[in-house]
Amino acid sequence: MQTSHIQEELVREIVNKYMNTGKISNQLIIPVRVSNHHIHLSQADLETLFGEGYELHPLKELSQKGFYAAKETLMLAGPKDVIKKVRVLGPLRKDTQIEILASDGPKLGIVPPLRISGVLAPAPALTLIGPKGIVVNNMGVMVAWRHIHIDSREAADLHIRESDLMQVKTMGDRAVILSNVKIRAGKFNTELHIDVDEANAAGIKDGDQVEVLL
Repeated sequence: MQTSHIQEELVREIVNKYMNTGKISNQLIIPVRVSNHHIHLSQADLETLFGEGYELHPLKELSQKGFYAAKETLMLAGPKDVIKKVRVLGPLRKDTQIEILASDGPKLGIVPPLRISGVLAPAPALTLIGPKGIVVNNMGVMVAWRHIHIDSREAADLHIRESDLMQVKTMGDRAVILSNVKIRAGKFNTELHIDVDEANAAGIKDGDQVEVLL
């Protein structure tokens, strides 16, 4: 009788805990990482901008292992105006990529395309101005699509695949749902990546937590 009573209490505790959420398992809560405009450089463009044989100097480690904000910054010029001191991120990439905010577009005088990070295609040209030279880029300019970095094993356990589109719910009294969040599976720490514009619109900040709706 005593064992049966204990089992009933355990069941009641579980039901009370989850009755408001409508689910008992598969809840995925992840941190948010918010990024401002930034630049990824190729080796060739790095040397054009800073000089032959130049190497980036790490300033601050980022949340994903091996990635960092460099001490180096560049001036970013468009047809209309410039943005000074745009941070370079490391390590170097095969191709240069310039990630700006949608709200940067009017200042620079362009309408930047919304793209998945790493996908290069013709885009309005911007000019990178460094201490040793300039680079005009019309392939890697973009507003980066919001995405979730997730460890491949965790993704498999949750039946989530690369390039899946998910919904993410923010916390608090003014919670909102972000749709069309792209999955990027690999050797990653699991977290949501959005830019400053989206974070401000959703009322969230770097380090906040959100729920992935599975």
